[in-house]
Amino acid sequence: MKRLIMITTSAYLMMAAANVMALTGDPVAGQQKAQVCGACHGADGNSTMAQNPVLAGQPPGYIAQELARFKSGARVNPIMAGMTQPLSEQDMRDLDAWYSSQDAEAREVSSDDLDLARAGEQIYRGGYAPLSIPACMACHGPAGYGIPPNYPRLSAQWPEYLETQLLAFKSGQRASEVMGPIAFLLSAQQIKVLSLYMSALH
Repeated sequence: MKRLIMITTSAYLMMAAANVMALTGDPVAGQQKAQVCGACHGADGNSTMAQNPVLAGQPPGYIAQELARFKSGARVNPIMAGMTQPLSEQDMRDLDAWYSSQDAEAREVSSDDLDLARAGEQIYRGGYAPLSIPACMACHGPAGYGIPPNYPRLSAQWPEYLETQLLAFKSGQRASEVMGPIAFLLSAQQIKVLSLYMSALH
C-alpha cells in the first residue's frame, strides 16, 4: 500500500511538473526553436543590429505575449506576422523561457551623449510635470528591467530601437492604450534623450 502511495505521489508530481512546464515553457526546447530567430536577434537574444530588438533578459511572459500579438495582428509587423504564423502557444512559451533566461549585454552611454542621457534620466525617474507625463520607472522599474508580463525590459536595448518604438507609439503606428497617450506628449528630442538613458540602465 505504501509503495502504491509513493508511486501515485511520484506520478502526480511528474504530472504537476509537466503542467508547470506547459504553462511556463521549456528553455531547452526554446533554444532549439530559437535557431531560426538567431539571424536577426542573435543566438542568445543579443541582437547585433540596432533595428532588431534585444530579446535576452526580457521579463518572463513578455515575449510570449508579444509573439501572440504579432500572430493575431494586434501588433503590426509584416516580418514578424509571417514568422509567428506557424508557432503554437507552447512554442511561444518555450521561446519566452529561453530568451528570458539569457543575460542581456549591458550598454554604456558615450562621453559625447552624457548630457543628453542626463536629460533623459530626469524624465525616466521624475516624469515631466508640465504635461503630466509619469515617470517611466513606475512601470519599467528603477533599473529598467521591466515588470512581467506587460512591461518590457528597456535596459541593454538598442537606443535606436527604443527611439523607433516610442516614435511609433507617438504617431499611432504602434497601438497601446498605455504608451500611446504618453508618447504622444513627448517631443522628438525628449524621446531621443530618454532612449539614450534607458538603453544604458543597469
